[in-house]
Amino acid sequence: MFIQWLRENKVAMWLLTVIRIYIGYEWLVAGWHKLTGGFDAAGFLQGAIANSTGEHPAVQGWWAAFLEHVAMPGVEFFNVLVPLGEFLVGLGLILGTFTTFAALMGLVMNAAFLLSGTVSTNVQMLLLEVLIIVAAANAGKIGLDRYVLPYLRKWFNKDGQTDQSDHKPAFKKRTV
Repeated sequence: MFIQWLRENKVAMWLLTVIRIYIGYEWLVAGWHKLTGGFDAAGFLQGAIANSTGEHPAVQGWWAAFLEHVAMPGVEFFNVLVPLGEFLVGLGLILGTFTTFAALMGLVMNAAFLLSGTVSTNVQMLLLEVLIIVAAANAGKIGLDRYVLPYLRKWFNKDGQTDQSDHKPAFKKRTV
């Protein structure tokens, strides 16, 4: 019943809009500061790897292995990906464009930060992003998704084929 309320209710739509803009602002500002002020993930990654040892490690060993063997060697890629990702997630959420996808990507980043031992606002942002994801299209109705999603639904039919007037199926589906 709560999920249906999130997905269909107008009050939920307005509440989700406020949540979406708040989360979007947080991501946009974080990404903008990194894009304009310079960003190097190496120190953060080294700190997370260091926090995977000791009596009460804050970072799980499997995640530290990923950071050490994938993220650190590819730190230059992450130096671009993280700030650009944060900025684009923020922009998508604020504008209400591809809202569910933007919230999902924000959730992935928040989870990565949490797995790296950084609590901060990541937990609350992650929980709010879950609400946006569960609400699906209702979270972006007061936003550009109101126009983008119907256009995309018109363009692509449910079989994944483009919905063009000259398109004819190669065969007819049989109904039983």
